Amino acid sequence: QVQLAESGGGLVQAGDSLRLSCKASGRAFSTYAMGWFRQAPGKEREFVAAVTKTALSSSYADSMKGRATISRDNAKNTVYLQMNTLNPEDTAVYYCAAAEQYYNVKNYRQYKYWGQGTQVTVSS
Repeated sequence: QVQLAESGGGLVQAGDSLRLSCKASGRAFSTYAMGWFRQAPGKEREFVAAVTKTALSSSYADSMKGRATISRDNAKNTVYLQMNTLNPEDTAVYYCAAAEQYYNVKNYRQYKYWGQGTQVTVSS
């Protein structure tokens, strides 16, 4: 079992930056690939970014390329999502998730454990 807890969300203005954190507890964090997803009201959950167990490779949604960086610190059992140049379309609840393999990472069904989410609201 892995428990995930996101933090760092909030209300920001368009153009601002925000860093989300996801702290893991339980089974060895470094044995999981990690991902970030988001879900806006009335929309499906969508992939944002993912990182391999060792952080040697990462993947991003097209909408976030060049604006987001996913990173992890296995010593701290934490994965981060740095987002820059935020716009109102980025408003959503952001979730971190853990997958046993770094495979088909854009599909939320690949992830076994999920956090409760943190709200990000971007005002225009």
